[in-house]
Amino acid sequence: MKVIGLTGGIGSGKTTVATFFVELGVPVYNSDKKAKMLMNTSEVLILQIKELLGEKSYVNGELNRKYIASKIFNNKELLQKLNAIVHPAVRKDFLNWVKAQKTKYVIQETALLFENNSTSLYDAIILVTAPEDVRVARVLSRDRTNKQAILARINNQLKDEDKIPKANFVLENINLEETKDKVLALHKSLLAYS
Repeated sequence: MKVIGLTGGIGSGKTTVATFFVELGVPVYNSDKKAKMLMNTSEVLILQIKELLGEKSYVNGELNRKYIASKIFNNKELLQKLNAIVHPAVRKDFLNWVKAQKTKYVIQETALLFENNSTSLYDAIILVTAPEDVRVARVLSRDRTNKQAILARINNQLKDEDKIPKANFVLENINLEETKDKVLALHKSLLAYS
């Protein structure tokens, strides 16, 4: 079974692309959702996160995402320390999930695949791209945030031009119908490749 990495910057539409793969019967592991779930349920992670970022990291037993974001997004050292806690737990959960799948290939959707230098973990990588103004507009309509916060997050990630040479497949996601067609064609290629 092949393991395919699916990545893209904030607002690129990687989750939309992942949904199209799910509709085709491909199992997709959403690393961000799983990380949040593990950060809320793993006693070991909860203790480590509180140790790193303080008791305010959790409110009524739930991850205080706003507080954590305020601590890490302008502090790369703290962000790296948090990632060093969370990423190994997600990796272990992912590998257990892969063992339970019975398909020719699976996809791991992960935002920071290139930033975390994890390209060697995948048989192939799909990069989802979109122009920055489209990405900002998508995130503005989806999240309760502002343009400055979105641009700060975009600037925390590698630029698409740095990621494109490292990806096996690049899907520009502007028009949903066209993207859906591209996913179907890519799915057929991956089945042949598997």
